Amino acid sequence: MRALGSGGFDVDFACVNEGNAAMTTSYGALCNDFYINQKLNLKMPLPTDRETVLHFFDRVKRSEPSMNVFRKFEGEFALESKHKDAQYKWLSMQGHTLRSGHVNPAKMTDGYTLHQLILEMAPYHLSISALDVDSLELMFGFDLECEGDQDEVIARALYDQSPLEQLSQVPGSRIMDVQPTVGMKLSKRGDLQAFFEVKTRRRGRRGSSKRYQGDPISLFLTVRQFGPIAEVEDLSDIFKMLEHHAQTLATEKLIPHLLTPITRQITSTNI
Repeated sequence: MRALGSGGFDVDFACVNEGNAAMTTSYGALCNDFYINQKLNLKMPLPTDRETVLHFFDRVKRSEPSMNVFRKFEGEFALESKHKDAQYKWLSMQGHTLRSGHVNPAKMTDGYTLHQLILEMAPYHLSISALDVDSLELMFGFDLECEGDQDEVIARALYDQSPLEQLSQVPGSRIMDVQPTVGMKLSKRGDLQAFFEVKTRRRGRRGSSKRYQGDPISLFLTVRQFGPIAEVEDLSDIFKMLEHHAQTLATEKLIPHLLTPITRQITSTNI
């Protein structure tokens, strides 16, 4: 069944439900850490008064009891579960953005629960209107531990036997930064977009990565829908549409064409 939401978003509910049923377990088995993040971008800043923030966080805690750690940073409020747990969840309010994340969910459906809860409650507790919504995005993150030179691993995994390989064929040189990003429009209007990103550990000014030796290679898939929307209630359906696109792109593109070759190269490098 296809339905056109009041905000103009074309959502295929049959495909969404089939995708959720097919992916009953997490992608976590394919990497060291897997996480699902959501970001709601707004045009107006979020409220920062004590009563509003604490009331909203307390309401989230009632539904997610493990999220009982409150933190306040400069310009940011956060509610989290304990990071020592293999699975943990977090929520952040900062400026014009409301972000949430679930690290290492046991199942994909588990990884979406917090985000759906936030989209249902935030408009009413934080006075978010349809006019305020700029975009909603869903991100899948895959962390891969790598003992070798990460940029060398990415270059060999993705660029070997390609024209781009020739860029690094400079006598006496050594690769120090390979972090490809590919963005694409998924709709004719360009309001639905997807991005594939590969992030290696940071380096110092002279190319050394010793300070960041424990950082993993990270693969990101972000699917973003821009507004406008007609009603804040549309956010739930938009999120389901983003789920479908993210799972399809992860299964058909990211895993076979990014994660698998990089994992193989990591394995061969560590032997």
